[in-house]
Amino acid sequence: MRFQRRFTFEGQDAYAGIGFRTTGSEIRNPDGSVVFAQTGIEVPESWSQVACDILAQKYFRKAGVPAVLKPVEENTVPSWLWRKVPDESKLSALPKEQRTVGETSAKQVFDRLAGTWTYWGWQGGYFDSEADARIFFDEMRFMLATQMAAPNSPQWFNTGLHWAYGIDGPGQGHFYVDFKTGLLTSSASAYEHPQPHACFIQSVQDDLVNEGGIMDLWVREARLFKYGSGTGSNFSRVRGEGERLSGGGKSSGLMSFLKIGDRAAGAIKSGGTTRRAAKMVTVDLDHPDIEAYIDWKVIEEQKVAALVTGSKVCQTHLSAVMAACAGGIDPKENKDLKKAVVAARKAGVPENYVQRVMQFAGQGFTSIEFRTYDTDWDSEAYLTVAGQNSNNSVRIPNGFVQAVLDDADWNLIRRTDGKVARTVRARDLWDKIGHAAWACADPGVQFDTTINEWHTCPASGRINASNPCSEYMFLDDTACNLASLNLLAFRRPNGSFDIEAFEHACRLWTVVLEISVLMAQFPSREIAQLSYEFRTLGLGYANLGGLLMAAGLPYDSEAGRSLCAAITAVMTGVAYATSAEMAEELGPFAGYEANREHMLRVMRNHHRAAHGAKDGYEGLSVAPVPFDAAACPDPDLAKAAARAWDRALEMGEAFGYRNAQSTVIAPTGTIGLVMDCDTTGIEPDFALVKFKKLAGGGYFKIVNRLVPVALHALGYDAEAIRAIERYAVGHGTLKTSPAIDHAALKAKGFTDAVLEKLEAGLGTAFDIKFVFNKWTLGAEFCTGALGIPAEMLDRPGFDLLAHIGFSRAEIDAANTYCCGAMTLEGAPFLKDEHLAVFDCASPCGRIGKRFLSWASHITMMAAAQPFISGAISKTINMANNATVEACKDAYLLSWRLGLKANALYRDGSKLSQPLAASILEDADDAGDSTLDAVLEAPNAARVPMVTERVVEKVVEKIIERKLSERQKLPHRRKGYTQKAMVGGHKVYIRTGEYEDGRLGEIFIDMHKEGAAFRSLMNNFAIAVSIGLQYGVPLEEFVEAFTFTRFEPSGSVQGNDAIKMATSVIDYIFREVAISYLGRTDLAHATPDDLLPFTVGTGDSQGDLRQAQGPNEVVRKLTSKGYVRSNLRVLTGGQAQKAVTAMATVAATGTSAAAATAYAGGGTTVAVAAATTLSSPTAGTSDRYERVREARAKGYEGDQCAECGNMTLVRNGTCLKCDTCGSTTGCS
Repeated sequence: MRFQRRFTFEGQDAYAGIGFRTTGSEIRNPDGSVVFAQTGIEVPESWSQVACDILAQKYFRKAGVPAVLKPVEENTVPSWLWRKVPDESKLSALPKEQRTVGETSAKQVFDRLAGTWTYWGWQGGYFDSEADARIFFDEMRFMLATQMAAPNSPQWFNTGLHWAYGIDGPGQGHFYVDFKTGLLTSSASAYEHPQPHACFIQSVQDDLVNEGGIMDLWVREARLFKYGSGTGSNFSRVRGEGERLSGGGKSSGLMSFLKIGDRAAGAIKSGGTTRRAAKMVTVDLDHPDIEAYIDWKVIEEQKVAALVTGSKVCQTHLSAVMAACAGGIDPKENKDLKKAVVAARKAGVPENYVQRVMQFAGQGFTSIEFRTYDTDWDSEAYLTVAGQNSNNSVRIPNGFVQAVLDDADWNLIRRTDGKVARTVRARDLWDKIGHAAWACADPGVQFDTTINEWHTCPASGRINASNPCSEYMFLDDTACNLASLNLLAFRRPNGSFDIEAFEHACRLWTVVLEISVLMAQFPSREIAQLSYEFRTLGLGYANLGGLLMAAGLPYDSEAGRSLCAAITAVMTGVAYATSAEMAEELGPFAGYEANREHMLRVMRNHHRAAHGAKDGYEGLSVAPVPFDAAACPDPDLAKAAARAWDRALEMGEAFGYRNAQSTVIAPTGTIGLVMDCDTTGIEPDFALVKFKKLAGGGYFKIVNRLVPVALHALGYDAEAIRAIERYAVGHGTLKTSPAIDHAALKAKGFTDAVLEKLEAGLGTAFDIKFVFNKWTLGAEFCTGALGIPAEMLDRPGFDLLAHIGFSRAEIDAANTYCCGAMTLEGAPFLKDEHLAVFDCASPCGRIGKRFLSWASHITMMAAAQPFISGAISKTINMANNATVEACKDAYLLSWRLGLKANALYRDGSKLSQPLAASILEDADDAGDSTLDAVLEAPNAARVPMVTERVVEKVVEKIIERKLSERQKLPHRRKGYTQKAMVGGHKVYIRTGEYEDGRLGEIFIDMHKEGAAFRSLMNNFAIAVSIGLQYGVPLEEFVEAFTFTRFEPSGSVQGNDAIKMATSVIDYIFREVAISYLGRTDLAHATPDDLLPFTVGTGDSQGDLRQAQGPNEVVRKLTSKGYVRSNLRVLTGGQAQKAVTAMATVAATGTSAAAATAYAGGGTTVAVAAATTLSSPTAGTSDRYERVREARAKGYEGDQCAECGNMTLVRNGTCLKCDTCGSTTGCS
């Protein structure tokens, strides 16, 4: 093949125009301990500190590099390409400890990668001349050094160690196919043939212990996990639970084996680090155990919740029992002990444990240790349950989708004989998938029919599975190596896209990936053989979101989607044209002839989509979204897309293709950081304000580097851009704050010395309250000068500024001025029509409300999918208040638009996000209800009031009972009617209310007129109504009759809050308790399910308008039970936008209306709203503060298992750490 220079010059070193600098690298744990440190490393000048850290920590070879090397002469290889080995004679003259070193320069890494590719490319005949090889070598080194592209992590780890340094070792059980002889060969060396592949798919047979069976798969997986790669398998061949075994017994089923495999994967850490294995489990929808599989992670998350809650309940009550035993261990004589024992029993603490504590006390013990658990994703609670070490997906064929649309049945098929095991309603299974995805973000979906209709090699077998991130989909027992192009590197200074440079890079990197197949070794015979025969590649790109923002294009726009489609079409078209070019020289892949017509059919479909055809596609049930050239903002790019596919199809028809697949869009986790990409893969940005790392440690806030570029593209002048930036990142000082300045603080008792301490911490703070604390100010100053009690300082969520008299509005104004809004919403000069350009995956900062809809993620994927060989790894972000129906709609939209896979992630769907427990607290005025405070607060204060505190509210109800006469109801009274089905029986409940909203009567109607049960229920309702009117508290009825058990019972239909009842009486009193007492603990679908707990979450369409509480006239006319205590009067018909806020207040139980219960006729109800602290310790509080800080910065709030920092951000279907670069995926 011939190559031309585009980035380098003949006779000049590839690095000649690139500046390099010497720096250090250090990664620390949150406690300050050093994870990694290295000094004196040489890196390109333009690289950020994070990119340098990733290169030094992960990709430098730390040891074993010979200090002195010599070339090995090879007659068939140019001398500049000779591989190196240790110079033993010179090394022997050195002290032993100086004979080996580590890599210290980025140039060493770039040279060994590019050199190895060129060396093997020369051996394989990929270059027409030595000059072509030299051009290839120089161009690759330049692109690596300038962050234009990067291969997947295993290439950085493994490639070139043998060629560049002569590092060698005995074989590790790998295999390769000798490209000269075509023979499968066992590797004698661990390093000569590197393992550059990140993605694997492995088969599993319905066999227990033989090769290719279930237990053998765990061994094969372990070999991959050990070297940092990921794997996926379809387990649908494994027989279901209860199916017959050959020996006459019954199978324990699929789930028992999946749990074993999950444990095995969890025990293996990649390369000895703390990174977990990356694994995908896929099951077909007709498997007999599919329902258990879908619910697997939902149930495991419930187990975690039970472990966490139960451990804390047990600790609290057992400690109380132990403390009470100080007065004697006989409950009959010790009243305090009796109370503690009764309370423990009511809480469900096992009787054995209660007695055990009493026995301990009798033996002289005075305290008991009972371990508690938390919901950290890497905690003991999660490690105890199963299903945490894999991504789960279900394979959905078109037949199932049609069955859902037609409300038809769906057969589950036995694996042993192919007969129907049982039949289920398709929509019930669909509902289960939607609920599971909503509840725990698994399973994802893979559209089996669509995947296989785009399959280039169906004659060689079906596509059954994918890699862990779902972008690589091909035959079982194959592998794929990935590389990604940094799209922003091809943006010219004038804003245009450098099409020629991009096409040049696509061609070169396609050759790199093809050479990597030639030189690679694989962990099994099957993978080595099939990878050699089909030669699948994974070229992709990163930074699409950054490119769109820099161009001033909204991610959710026709222009943005069209630009994405054009770039993707050019990339894949050039990759396939290059593959055909290599086929002309070296021949097509071994499986091409058997699949020629199938592959050309797929190529013609790609070609049609590139030319914008809406129909005429061959062999597709679902037509793809065609390229809309008219909407593309770059006409030249649109022409290039069509031109690339014209050439790819023409050359393929003439010469075939060297590779069965050429492109995917991967998450680009770690390599995205190495390339300093603002966004990964096809993702939008996750935050507008970034925390940039300094070489000497620490961070400073900086607005996303593309924001000023975008603002300039949108026509803003330099002064406006500076003002907008300052609004986002803040001034870093309170000296000139409009709300809380130095003068105001001095008036409260602050001294110059204390103010100096404050100012030192404000520059990097993301919230001023994290500077106003005892650690910054000093505990002595807080308790002495400010007069704050010491115990109050230690309370979780304590707000020092509010305590010393500043209002919420003043604090928020000072916060925005000093620390910045971390969003562009509300920024000066910024026009509303330009806000969409800066929309991110989640709301930004404390006050951000805008974010991209889930549909925008899917439509962007749909724009790119028609031009991708494989699939797209991407997170479909959904707001916390998204519904189960929205999850199902997202899956269905994905299918309709021709996507191959979809992974949803609803914010807060994991227990490991502790902010999901946040509840409202009272505003500054304790007399106001929380709802009033939320609805009447300024825009900037609303979201922080919901999300910035994790404080338990305890409302003490003091009910004074006294005898009274019957209080009759008005003759014309309000109430509501609720119809439902309980265990198949219709039940009508009608309520009657007093003018103040208290329940005064109920009517129950069911069965036919004259039926005995109907009469009994009618008389029962009359008795309850009379009791209510004589002052019996509704709470007493609720406590007495809920959980009663008799027929009819079972599932409840028609009630939005109650889904199951043990009897009709149980259902009735659950309903009235929820409606009149706010007892959401008796509901199965609580208001919490709809809450926007997380930082910045809100209505993306705008703010709620201000509202007032209902006046007396409205209160008299409206049924409290019907609105379930959540009535508000809003101006302008904005009720829909208030639902979330009202549901939040109902959940807290702090609203005056919700907290007040009827105490008897005419009696006074005293409501004491006490802000008390629950059991969280100071450590828990610190963790919550760290989580809130992470969430405000745009991160997930989870802790990195490798470096301990809370800088994990969602990346495709996985997570990556912005501090150390580790990922939970395989790229």
